[in-house]
Amino acid sequence: MEAIEIARKLAALGQAKDACTAYGLAVQQGADSIGQMEAAAYILQNGGDYRISYGCFVGLYNQGLYRADILPLMEAVFYEPNVKMLKSRYERNCKLLSKYPYLFRKDFVPFEKLPVQFFPYDDHNGYVPFFRAEERFGEFINFGNQVVSRNFFKDLDKPILAAGVFSQYELEYLVDNVRPSEYIGRENHIYLHYTDWGVFCSYLQCLNLRRLLESKKLVFLIGDEIGQYPIDFKERFGIDYSQYPVKPIGIREVNRMIWHTQLSTHNGGDFFNEVFDGHPNLIVFDSVMFTNTEKTVEDFLNMLANAANVQQAVNTANFLDDRRVRELYYLRDRTEKDALVALFLASEGVEATVSSESRIAPALFFQPHFPNIVYQLRAGSGNRTVLESESADVIHQSRIFRQFKYIKTFTPMRRFTTSHGATVKYMYEESLKEDAPDSDEEKTVVSDAVMERVLNRSFMIDPEDRLYKDSVLVRFEDGKLNGRATFMALAAFLDLPYTESMTYGSKGGKPVERRLYMWEENCAPGFGAEPVYRTYDEYVNDDERYFIEYFLRDAYEYYGYDFQYYDGASVDEAKVEELISGFTTIDHYIRETQYKLFKDAEVSQDGVRVDAELEERVRKQLLEDRIKGYGENRLNSAKILLEGLRFVNKNGQPLRMMPKLELDPALLEQPLYH
Repeated sequence: MEAIEIARKLAALGQAKDACTAYGLAVQQGADSIGQMEAAAYILQNGGDYRISYGCFVGLYNQGLYRADILPLMEAVFYEPNVKMLKSRYERNCKLLSKYPYLFRKDFVPFEKLPVQFFPYDDHNGYVPFFRAEERFGEFINFGNQVVSRNFFKDLDKPILAAGVFSQYELEYLVDNVRPSEYIGRENHIYLHYTDWGVFCSYLQCLNLRRLLESKKLVFLIGDEIGQYPIDFKERFGIDYSQYPVKPIGIREVNRMIWHTQLSTHNGGDFFNEVFDGHPNLIVFDSVMFTNTEKTVEDFLNMLANAANVQQAVNTANFLDDRRVRELYYLRDRTEKDALVALFLASEGVEATVSSESRIAPALFFQPHFPNIVYQLRAGSGNRTVLESESADVIHQSRIFRQFKYIKTFTPMRRFTTSHGATVKYMYEESLKEDAPDSDEEKTVVSDAVMERVLNRSFMIDPEDRLYKDSVLVRFEDGKLNGRATFMALAAFLDLPYTESMTYGSKGGKPVERRLYMWEENCAPGFGAEPVYRTYDEYVNDDERYFIEYFLRDAYEYYGYDFQYYDGASVDEAKVEELISGFTTIDHYIRETQYKLFKDAEVSQDGVRVDAELEERVRKQLLEDRIKGYGENRLNSAKILLEGLRFVNKNGQPLRMMPKLELDPALLEQPLYH
């Protein structure tokens, strides 16, 4: 029986809640126009999810169906209850703009004659426009959507010019990140061009302009007024900005973060740090351990709060520039974000590379690092599975992240098998360093890196997660092999100009000629391509690679990697057992390094320590029990994965792949890596 028939039977029985669910399923399954209209009307009348009805009505109307019924219904249910609010906002904005010096038209269209009606969709600033003259509904618009959709700051030679910006979020972004003309000693207004006066007026129903207009940074140009760009403010308004000295970047001018995420270990993060280092519009610091960063910020704020006066604060924080300490000390309601920005601004190399004369405030380039990124699967009903990670939870709970209003996120990805091999190599070499007689390092061992790799699906993101709303994944291999195309595209996504500093690797603005760390000896600095083709054969074998490729095959397909070891054959439990039995390389390194966890264990029987030979056998048995436990865990996890999981967020909504950075084919120097 089809869902629409089930819905009708449930409705006839008076089971409204279940009927609404069934009608919603019928719409989802592609009910015909009659079924959609029936479902939409029933759901609306019986308290179901109004968004289903809304979507049906809009779709049917735009197809030319039931128009005489739908538009009056939409107006009565969705528009008229909100029209007073829309009109009030429109009139308020018109009043503000009538007094605003940099809007040169004042003949505002009467509210009732605006060419675009906005039908509220939800409580989150979402609307669907209705174009009266064309008699059609447009696409859904969320005016508060936390996405910067274009490269506003591509060219900073002239003042910013942008066409058709109607997003509240993007307008606030421009005002908050373009420096005042008085700060840089030259004309630096934000020019907004709109082709149609009536359409511009219509959008005033949905925007809140008061704060946007306070700084008088915006210049509105309508239609042919684009010819006035850029305006000579000295000649036209008698304002000579050249009389103002350049002002150093202030702590609270830094309002946006570029979050360089750690997808997993050894994905080439330092390569990206070195390319972005020295950018005149970025405050770049080395990747830092996040727990250390939070502790440093906390201690810094406590010191400032406990300082008797500013001089004591300056004396105590003698590792920072006095000016930054004074500035932070006098800020009211200091936050963790303020402290982090101050620490980054005071770091070596920033003063030399970040330009105070730039038209925009710099973004803080942040790569918080974790020793290892480990995910767990929490299974629910219907094969729905939630990804859980302590590292991810730490980030989401961090005040530092919550206090940045604008966040762009990019994630480097390296071929999984290559990244895995490099990770095992690193763990093993670190364990050897710690075994030195004079070492006081904590114990590092090789963990079950194959399963950690397979279970780590942090390339799948929650569409409701603010930290990933404006995110992109960039392949390490693209950056190495097609550097210009990759970093031009990445700069555009991050809303930065592509600069000379992005054509080479540097640290503190100085070119990097060699890697600074022993464990990165195989990651050539700059755009050397050696690490793309390195296979780490000593640290990973073909069974392990086959296993990784099979269980991450959806990511391989989505992100454009060809299989090198998985042959496309079907995989069942028997095949999984065969593969796991072949995990000899990872087990070798686990045995060699994890033995240190047991080698000092004392074994006693009836209170008396046993002889050395028996003690050693017990230690080895403990190690073998651990290895056996890894094997059992691998098999159990693989059985779950074989069921074909649906990954969801904590609210049950499906996760999606992070979008991949797409390169301009015309800029490719080499064929795309596969």
